[in-house]
Amino acid sequence: KERAASNADLSRTVDGVKDEVARRLCERLLDINPNRRFPHVLDLGANACNIARVLTEPDPDPHSTQPVTEPLATRYSITDITCADSSRTLLHRDDTLPFNDAIAVTRDVLPSLEALPYAPASFDAVFSSLSLHWINDLPSVLAQINAVLKPDAPFLAAMHGGDSLFELRQALQLAEQDRRGGVSTHTSPLADVRDMGSLLQRSGFALLTVDVDDIVVDYPDVYALMQDLQAMGESNAVLGREMGGMQRDVLLAADGIYRELHGNPDGSVPATFRQIYMIGWKEAPGQEKPLPRGSGQVNLKDVLEGGS
Repeated sequence: KERAASNADLSRTVDGVKDEVARRLCERLLDINPNRRFPHVLDLGANACNIARVLTEPDPDPHSTQPVTEPLATRYSITDITCADSSRTLLHRDDTLPFNDAIAVTRDVLPSLEALPYAPASFDAVFSSLSLHWINDLPSVLAQINAVLKPDAPFLAAMHGGDSLFELRQALQLAEQDRRGGVSTHTSPLADVRDMGSLLQRSGFALLTVDVDDIVVDYPDVYALMQDLQAMGESNAVLGREMGGMQRDVLLAADGIYRELHGNPDGSVPATFRQIYMIGWKEAPGQEKPLPRGSGQVNLKDVLEGGS
């Protein structure tokens, strides 16, 4: 992250996926009772404060045909946001942009995102957008997030899922198998959507919602994709990985395999960024509870088929 953010202009040109995921995550606030208020929130793994910027936008969806609405920060009375990240350069990259005047932003540079320095029950909500996939001990961090939330406060997060960039993974594996007779690790491991619900539950969260969404970006070739990943700070960080760049013949083979298996008719190649979105609430006395399994009075089949 620190190395990628050192070139601020280049770093901003590859913010598209991060901005879009932050926007889709913040839109999930609209599923929460509009009478709820979240004065002080934490953005864990804030990157360049993408969440703070989206919360202050006059319309969460810039492509909406509906009338412009008030910013989400205004609707939910979010007045203070603590943005925490381990990269000082990335965290302060946009500290002169206008959104800093629309909301009180506190930037905390942490030695590690795996040890939160905040007191229990400090925040009315916690966000995390595209940072949890870098966490080694995810159960511990989720438990710490639960601890810093006030009772009946939400945790909203998005992270790259297990099938993210499956096209690139497949092309690299087949290319290395063909050219070198073996496979090296070139992409970091990612959590699977099936695991996240149980991890949230084990960490003490209630009223869980977990879903998956894809963002597909077209690139002219595999080289442009890998350059963008590096500029995003999303290149491989696995300990014990093979050091140094990939061999030229492997890259050439990967580009050909990528195009053959997944290429678009116009010659470009798609890259699928699969996101896991999750919402969990800290338990509290009097909190709403889901109805017991089997207690429903309406047959969903009848509803879908137009029955009564």
